[in-house]
Amino acid sequence: MAAIPTPPLVLLFGPVDPTGADGLPADAITCAALGAHGLASPTALTVQDSASIEDVVPLPPEQIDDQARCLLEDMAVQAIKVGTLYTPEAVSAVAQVAADYSHLPLVLHLGGQGLPVGDAAEQEDAEDVLGATFELLLPQADVVVVDHLLLLRWHAEGFLETNEASDAYLALLSAGADWVLTLGHALQAGHRNSLLSGPDQQTASWPWQAPPERTGDTGGALAAALAVWLAHGLTVPQAAERAIAYADAALGSAFRPGMGRHIANRMIRL
Repeated sequence: MAAIPTPPLVLLFGPVDPTGADGLPADAITCAALGAHGLASPTALTVQDSASIEDVVPLPPEQIDDQARCLLEDMAVQAIKVGTLYTPEAVSAVAQVAADYSHLPLVLHLGGQGLPVGDAAEQEDAEDVLGATFELLLPQADVVVVDHLLLLRWHAEGFLETNEASDAYLALLSAGADWVLTLGHALQAGHRNSLLSGPDQQTASWPWQAPPERTGDTGGALAAALAVWLAHGLTVPQAAERAIAYADAALGSAFRPGMGRHIANRMIRL
């Protein structure tokens, strides 16, 4: 009997969301839907329902590192997707893993579900994580996936230094990212697109589909799909185009299993 070929393997860093809307459970579904197999190194456990997050328990950086290396030393991973990280130490741990496996394409999703920010100290913690991400992980990212509104906020807060807020994505390229995929990039009043920017001023764009009202994670589905297509061997522009088509279809068929947010139907097959 002929051996069954192993599908592309994608290493996922992110939280365990018990609702399956985001994080590792959702990304594993995306991998399966697109013909890959997801491996996981959890960064946190969340206590939540479909409406809100009650608590987030970040995991120790040593555990994140140990789990990732156990998988990487055992199996031939083809791509890495990094979701939400909750401490500067976790960022450092993931960055070191990425540096040791720099031959693997890395997709960095900025703007996943972070810690609930309730006071000045928690706000400072969130800023420390963002600063560490920009310094340690961003320069290693093959593709950064980020929402345009987040870029505008970070520009206003002084995290991104560009002359125009609309060009904030250029700061990510200047910081070392190879490609940046900006979701909902403003073209003119009432018109937005998904803008891919890369080396030598390469660009590509696709129509941007606003997610249905009260939908949870949107960029995470796209980032996971992008990592899968890179694991299949596609170029970044090819992978971005297919990932956008998948994410649009998943959001377009979102369902509402509880009393809270809609959940993207990541099981959809194109």
